[in-house]
Amino acid sequence: MSISISTPADLSRRALFRTGAYAAAGAALATLPFGRGLLAHDVSEAWPNVAALAKRYLDERKVANMLLTFGWGQNDMAHTVGGGTLGLNSSVEVNEDTLYRIYSMSKPITGMATMMLIDDGLIGLDTPLHEIMPAFRDMQVLVDPEGPLEDTVPAERPITIRQLLTHTAGIGYTIVSKGPLLDAYVENGIVGGRVSRTPIPGVPNPVPAPGLEVWADRLATLPLMYQPATKWSYSNSIDLLGRVIEVVSGMEFEAFLKARLFDPLGMESTWMTVPESEKTRLTDNYGIAFGTVLPLDPASNSIYLDPPKVPSGGGGLVSSPKDYDRFLRMLLGFGELDGERVMSEQAVRVGTSDLIPGTVDLTGSWMVGQGHGAGGRSVNGTFGWGGAAGTLGAVDFNLGLRTALWTQYMPSDAYPIRDEYLAALEADLAAMRQQDHSRHAA
Repeated sequence: MSISISTPADLSRRALFRTGAYAAAGAALATLPFGRGLLAHDVSEAWPNVAALAKRYLDERKVANMLLTFGWGQNDMAHTVGGGTLGLNSSVEVNEDTLYRIYSMSKPITGMATMMLIDDGLIGLDTPLHEIMPAFRDMQVLVDPEGPLEDTVPAERPITIRQLLTHTAGIGYTIVSKGPLLDAYVENGIVGGRVSRTPIPGVPNPVPAPGLEVWADRLATLPLMYQPATKWSYSNSIDLLGRVIEVVSGMEFEAFLKARLFDPLGMESTWMTVPESEKTRLTDNYGIAFGTVLPLDPASNSIYLDPPKVPSGGGGLVSSPKDYDRFLRMLLGFGELDGERVMSEQAVRVGTSDLIPGTVDLTGSWMVGQGHGAGGRSVNGTFGWGGAAGTLGAVDFNLGLRTALWTQYMPSDAYPIRDEYLAALEADLAAMRQQDHSRHAA
């Protein structure tokens, strides 16, 4: 089935890392002896609290796998903590080449692809969307976000690329919208990422629009939830940027990602459709219902083995820990990887900064006290986002650290893994800092 995929509120109400107190130690931490090998290896001794967390969840069989990756600066390979198997009934161990449904971790990738077009001079952050897609010229806005579709007022300002990147365009989402607008989204196949071939009770099961172009055209006919540039609301806007990329570049969205990001970065295992030859690397995805772990999307018959009707830049990608680490490593290198420039330094710096328009009221949103860049959260020198099946990927520019959390279960707030992981990460970083201080004091 296809539904729109969100990042759960448990991640989104807090910073990605809470390491502000340790920023000054970043350079020293990066010189510690672990994590320097040429090949990925287990570094549990360096991250004991994180390792204990992964072991607990695996021992209790709450998840089939929980793999954490850590890399410092531009080191060639991220190293791992944790592990597990492809499924609860599988004996195949996960590793850096295992395939995971990354859902909304697709958003920073689409955001950076958009920044490339800005860097090319083809569009600007504040280019009105209707200059690219005229159907979005005269948008209407619901008087009541949950009210009748006919009760609208004209948009007071145009939608811009900046607003699309930051979820401030006023566009709805099937996991956010309610009432008649939600019904209209379902009827028009305004979908995001995919979940399962089997309908899920209580979850809308729309027939997807026949392609990204039709998807975008249908979205343009529906009213906005809010006036553009007035409110932060998680939305379909990153998916819409996929169509913007097509129109501006003249390439199909997936082809653009492959040509401009995946191939140059050596991301050989990132797709919207898992090739049949690679399905033995794909994890099973599980649903958690009343504490019971149930198969949701088994790898052997995964919906991700079929091409999507609507390529979703907001939640449609499958990737591997190795691939996503190369993306994070490029960001940490401000656009450079292995001595090759993939994006300009300026594009990365702008894309990982706070781009939320000054007119936006953040009250009551996930972004209070924080910022949002090109498809991901930007706060205290960190940038990244999470996925609906429990994954998380981010870089900390202050510490020179890139890290990701890999597991597969839904909904991701069924367990407090993300909060526990961030707390364990903090504790281990604090211990590293203390060790480094003690070593220098001696």
